[in-house]
Amino acid sequence: MTMDINLWNPSGHLSVLAILITALLLGMVHGITPDEHTWPITFSYSVGSYSSRGGRKMGFLFSLAFTFQRALASELAFLALSQFEFANRWGYEVYFVVGIVMWLSGLYILNRGTAWHLFDFGHRHAHAQTAEPAQEPRPLPRYMPLVHGFIAGWGVGAFAVIIYTVLAPQMPTVWVGWVPGALFGLGTMLMQVVLGGLFGAWMSRRHLPESVRVYVARKMSGRTLAGGGIGFIIVALLGILFPTVISNLAVVTPLHIHNLHNLGVGFFLAVILLFSVATWAFWKSVREGAHLSERQIAKSHA
Repeated sequence: MTMDINLWNPSGHLSVLAILITALLLGMVHGITPDEHTWPITFSYSVGSYSSRGGRKMGFLFSLAFTFQRALASELAFLALSQFEFANRWGYEVYFVVGIVMWLSGLYILNRGTAWHLFDFGHRHAHAQTAEPAQEPRPLPRYMPLVHGFIAGWGVGAFAVIIYTVLAPQMPTVWVGWVPGALFGLGTMLMQVVLGGLFGAWMSRRHLPESVRVYVARKMSGRTLAGGGIGFIIVALLGILFPTVISNLAVVTPLHIHNLHNLGVGFFLAVILLFSVATWAFWKSVREGAHLSERQIAKSHA
């Protein structure tokens, strides 16, 4: 057994302490680096909270469910029941489900249509679908980051492979097979809480009148979720149809840090697509917010 901590390619027979430390540190790296399973969702929810505290809460709720999923999958890996996760198309199927949930969440915030009520537990009333969206965007139910976190956790990447094939199988008994996944999730949670707070603080510091800040934040959140969801769905369908081709589209960098070494479709979804959609959503939402503010001022002077 060895106590050497190797976050790039842990191998050999590790001590339990080395396994636990490696899992926690890998989770922290996963949480802070651009990742399609975390950044798009945390960012979209956090800007909608329009505060640092709200952003931290969104990051916590999302990664809480993510942690539960990783602990569950880690236990399955110990029992050698999670091999289905490594099927060539599995990651893209997760993208598809994540994209659908993002898209529906965005439509719900933007007050468009009635499809969301398939997920709106406890609400049986229907809303008539109209051609024009309602003026005021809606906040998401508080449980949605939990739902999204659990779904996103089933995605497969370098971190998941290490947890499921190297760390979890070396745990001493079935009773602790879940621990590496749980520690990985906790490491991710720590970083996602920090990032969520930063995203929320960024939104709160935009020079917007208080009367329109909530409107702009929710509109931006809804548009980012909806637009990002469509991107996830398109990439998922391409990946399911052409898994080898899509998986080989990558740029290799000299950085031996997971998520920064092989810049493939995940980096495209997490960074390029996310921030392109977010920039457009912010610009459009601020313009609408300015018009709303002008109308409010004119109404108060009438």
